[in-house]
Amino acid sequence: MGIKLRLTLMNFLQFFIWGSWLLTIGAYWFQTKQWSGTEFGAIFSTMGIASLFMPAIAGIIADRWVNAERLYGIFHIMGAIVLFTVPMVNDPSTMFWVMLVNMIFYMPTISLSITVAYSSMNKAGMDIIKEYPPVRVWGTVGFIVALWTVSLLGLETSSAQFYVAAASSLFLGLYSFTMPKCPPLGHVVKKSFVSALGLNAFSLFKNPKMALFFVFAMLLGASLQLTNAYGDTFLHDFKFIPEFKDLLAVKYPAIIMSISQISETLFILAIPFFLKKFGIKKVMLISMFAWVLRFAFFAYGDPGSGLWMIVLSCIIYGMAFDFFNISGSLFVETQSDSSIRASSQGLFMMMTNGFGALIGSIASGFIIEHYFTIQKIVIENGQEVINKSMDWKGIWITFAAYSLVVAILFALFFRHKHVPAEVNAQSIKH
Repeated sequence: MGIKLRLTLMNFLQFFIWGSWLLTIGAYWFQTKQWSGTEFGAIFSTMGIASLFMPAIAGIIADRWVNAERLYGIFHIMGAIVLFTVPMVNDPSTMFWVMLVNMIFYMPTISLSITVAYSSMNKAGMDIIKEYPPVRVWGTVGFIVALWTVSLLGLETSSAQFYVAAASSLFLGLYSFTMPKCPPLGHVVKKSFVSALGLNAFSLFKNPKMALFFVFAMLLGASLQLTNAYGDTFLHDFKFIPEFKDLLAVKYPAIIMSISQISETLFILAIPFFLKKFGIKKVMLISMFAWVLRFAFFAYGDPGSGLWMIVLSCIIYGMAFDFFNISGSLFVETQSDSSIRASSQGLFMMMTNGFGALIGSIASGFIIEHYFTIQKIVIENGQEVINKSMDWKGIWITFAAYSLVVAILFALFFRHKHVPAEVNAQSIKH
């Protein structure tokens, strides 16, 4: 099996695991368990909490002591065990801790998968900027296949979705040990105490441009988690409106949301062209304004006559996600020394899925619960019951306004001179 095919299967499984539950856990949480929005925000914050330290720690370990592909496999096997226990949880507090442990094992595998891919492609003499996106696109395909599997099997509101994730995580964990060896490179030079611990990736913050890049990566990372957390349950809530309850988008919201990932597959392939022609600043700006449109179309769309807005929002998501996430990792790769390759990717992950996700999850949960949750007293079976509903239009407009502010600030303060020849040189160097 060729290296590209092996990396393709790895990426497919990496995101199949996540796609099995990430967008549908909201439906399971609100529709089946009927737990609160604030508690749900805490659940999504587990990604941020884990990413504050685990990707960086995993990067340090992979740079200093353990082969990246072995560490990658161990984390997935441990994650499979934890995912298998999720259906046994019956209260939100316990769910928080179980999902936190799951995220502690899963989040570092995202940056480790990038490290394994980049290392393997470098050894094969491949142009990363040109040849990585077509490999990475299969991760998005895996996410789509997982969404369709869960939706068509009727598992969107079922705990069985976590069994699907657990099985695929176990398989990938075992498969990882067959990947090309990615030995530590940071141990070959003995320097300071900081270098010995692998913490020298944080030296990237000494560069004002990179420091600012990481700050905006954090701010944009907050936007990324919002649609992951609320997109599916947003569509599910239309079932309470008689005119929408029998429509396709309400019955199979995960399939509608998967249009976002289908869009990703197209925009990933466009990254080499956009990155070499326009540079990281313009590509990131395109991503930021795409987030504004993503939320705005959700605000005014509906499963009926406004379905085209929801579909267009999902198409725009591909650009919003890829031009930030994939281009950002490539930019960090070209700005980092090979001895801190894994640590640098871990740092990028910490800022986006760590601080960014934590800010986005906690803030959105609080804002939605206190400002956009409508409580009404209704009579059910002769008793007064508090019925909660969400002002989705207000929620999405607020998210769009936030993304617009971030985009304007990035345009004003981030300075980077794009030289196409340097991008080509970096791709050859790495």
